[in-house]
Amino acid sequence: MKLLTFSTLFPNAERPGHGIFVETRLRHLVASGQVEARVVAPVPWFPSSAARFGSYARFAKAPAKEVRSGIEVLHPRYPLIPKVGMTIAPWLMAQAMKPVIRKIIAQGYDFDLIDAHYFYPDGVAAMLLGRHFNKPVVITARGSDITLLPQYRLPGKMIRWAADNAAGVGTVCEALRTEMISLGVDAAKVVTLRNGVDLELFRPFAGADARAAMRAQLQIKGFTLLSVGNLAPVKGHDLTIGALQHLPDASLMIAGSGPELQRLQALARELKVDDRVRFLGPRPQSELRHYYGAADAMVLSSSREGWANVLLESMACGTPVVASKVWGTPEVVAHADAGVLMQERSAAGVAAAVQALRAASTERAATRRYAEGFSWDATTQGQLTLFRRILGKDH
Repeated sequence: MKLLTFSTLFPNAERPGHGIFVETRLRHLVASGQVEARVVAPVPWFPSSAARFGSYARFAKAPAKEVRSGIEVLHPRYPLIPKVGMTIAPWLMAQAMKPVIRKIIAQGYDFDLIDAHYFYPDGVAAMLLGRHFNKPVVITARGSDITLLPQYRLPGKMIRWAADNAAGVGTVCEALRTEMISLGVDAAKVVTLRNGVDLELFRPFAGADARAAMRAQLQIKGFTLLSVGNLAPVKGHDLTIGALQHLPDASLMIAGSGPELQRLQALARELKVDDRVRFLGPRPQSELRHYYGAADAMVLSSSREGWANVLLESMACGTPVVASKVWGTPEVVAHADAGVLMQERSAAGVAAAVQALRAASTERAATRRYAEGFSWDATTQGQLTLFRRILGKDH
């Protein structure tokens, strides 16, 4: 099978962690030997010299083309109007991608199916392109594209149109599948294809001595929490910082970057816990695994999550988690060996869950064994089954 994977959520040399979960899933799928893939990962056009665009200017630095894990990835530009272009974004994206895809086909890669990720604007644009090139489209819902965007009238209408006309719909958790069905999408069309975890990359240290050595190298002392994710309000880092007031012997490391950095630093000072909070900045997965393994618990206080990969990454390193009970997270943290779900999403609720986790004295080996049930094999097989069914029906 020849796939064209289509999504703005895909890493590039300038933003290597952006949408890495889409790349990881595709990499495992291609490794099956059953599919060939090319990637079109549209990037908003912005002049690199336009400092007034702030973070948007970073998009301009993405390469036009690169090869990642042996897969050819194109980053063609499309026009994006910040703040006011939300309703026309799918159309603008699709129009800009038509000549790109026409060239791909002309050069000999006449793909069988468009594999799109994130419903808006990506999935809607993919559906427009599928209609134009007469190709079936599968769209995978990943989180806020279904939990938040359908609340807006026009995007919601376009999301439902894309779902109704797609050959198949995937979701990364059962909670998102249920939500899609509640939006009126045919239940028979929606398949849950949960994310897995790279069990080779994310693994425990080889013994207590190795873990102690890494803790010393990372300057970690005493009971230490780790929080990983964008420094954005949805991630709830402020609640995790606030929990330190109730956990006097605990320290916190936060890995990630984003617009909330200065506010979170100010909050830590205001609460007089800044001496126990370390902002690590963004870290590549090759480094992040050491922090996971060295921490005593991973905390995720998000208000929304489709399927939080960081939870499985932590568990695969043997570190149990504390997480808020939102969307797909209870499907990830479904056993005591995995960790504890907060009873209340607040600073006090975070602290109470951390205390419960400490009292449980979960064995790190048991947490690793739990994570081993989430390899990518089942997801890869689920995708192959879905794609074969669609192509068998269409041809």
